[in-house]
This record gives sequence, structure tokens and C-alpha cells, in this order.
Amino acid sequence: MSLKLLSRRTALVLITTLALSMPGLVLAQAKLKVAGIYTVPFEQQWVSRLHKALNAAQARGDIEYKASENVSNADYERVMREYATAGNTLIVGESFAVEAAARKVAKDFPKISFLLGSSGKPQEPNFAVFDNFIQEPAYLSGMIAGGVTKTNKIGMVGGFPIPEVNRLMNAFMAGALEVNPKIEFSVSFINSWFDPPKAKEAAFAMIDKGADVMYAERFGVSDAAKEKDILDGKFAVKVDDNQPKSTAK
Repeated sequence: MSLKLLSRRTALVLITTLALSMPGLVLAQAKLKVAGIYTVPFEQQWVSRLHKALNAAQARGDIEYKASENVSNADYERVMREYATAGNTLIVGESFAVEAAARKVAKDFPKISFLLGSSGKPQEPNFAVFDNFIQEPAYLSGMIAGGVTKTNKIGMVGGFPIPEVNRLMNAFMAGALEVNPKIEFSVSFINSWFDPPKAKEAAFAMIDKGADVMYAERFGVSDAAKEKDILDGKFAVKVDDNQPKSTAK
């Protein structure tokens, strides 16, 4: 089963819907045992939505939930197998960089349901995928950014140049150019999903070169824009979730 999410639909609705419909998942009187496996810290914006929703479900008594954060790509398969053999019924996570390993594990455990963030297709009988249409708000955000920039220079800092990130960057640029064809973009990838200090430094470099709007695909960019805002009026467009200051030291 494949489910595409609108940008602000809660992860809990997603998980509940798929849990009720995926083959091999039996909901008995016992609580559903859910395991989360994430390659980034719980606070990272994309993962935080899943983690908060699952913790809320556990607090209500709906499920039992355990999770691992900062799991390296090389270790992802091992952790998946450990959770699969530990009695968990549903395994949730993101498989963008570990697609082959995640699908391999799912084949070996056909009675366990897997729900992974992925731009790929579902895999029968037990591997469901979810994604979202965040390129649409990215386009609209770009239109706003294109209308408010005074220098016609916009900076963009992303994690990795993979399709899931590139679609956001390209949509944002298309939206900005729609209202202001004079805009020049500076684009940088920090080659990490969570390195706020590195993202912050990349943003500072762009701001120093005249960018007065930043696209914050990663934590840390909004910190730079907020610090510069005291003197120069810079601001940032955030992605996925509220990005708090204090993520970059």
C-alpha cells in the first residue's frame, strides 16, 4: 500500500491507517509493538514529526514504542533485524539512503509490517511507503521569497543532493523566479542530515555575499539568518517543522 501525504497531515494518522491495512499485521488485544529506526537525531525536523506522534500514541496507551536514533547507514540493516526478531509488529523509519537494505530485511520477515519514508514503490506483501508533497509549499514559499528579497540574492542550504531534497530546492527556485526572474541563487549541500554548525556556516557565507533570504532545508540556517537579522534584516524560510534557535552552537 502506498500513501502520499499532504504536507501537514499527522504522522499518527498515516501510521494508524497503514497499520490497519497492511498484510501480516494482526491487531489483537495486546498493544501494537512499534519500533522506530532513524538515521538522524530525534530532534531533526523530518523525523521529529514521526517520533512525536508515536510517543503521543504510546502516552495514550495505544501502542508500545521503542526507537533508535543516529543509526548509521552501514548499521541500519542490523538494527532493523534486531527489532524484527524482538517481537515488534510494525517497524517505522526512513529508508531514503538505505533502500536496498530495508527492502531486503522486509523480504526476510514477511509477517512483520514495515512503513518507511521512501520515494520508491511499495513492496508486497509487507513493505509500505510514505512520502509527502512538500515541494508544493516549497514553490509557494519561493514565490514569497522572490517577492520580498531586496538584493535579488537567495541562499539555499540542503543536506544531500538526492531527489527528495532536489525537488524542494528546484520547486523553491521555480516559485521565486515566477515572481522575480532577476534572482540569483547560491546553493550548498552540507553532506549531512544533521550538522547545524556546518549549515550555519554555509548560510553565513551566503549572507556575507549579499543573500537576504535563506532557504533552510537543514537545521542551522535559520540560526544564521536570525543572528544577522539584528543588523541586516535577513530571514529564512524553514522546512518540515519549526526549527528552533539553539540547534547550532
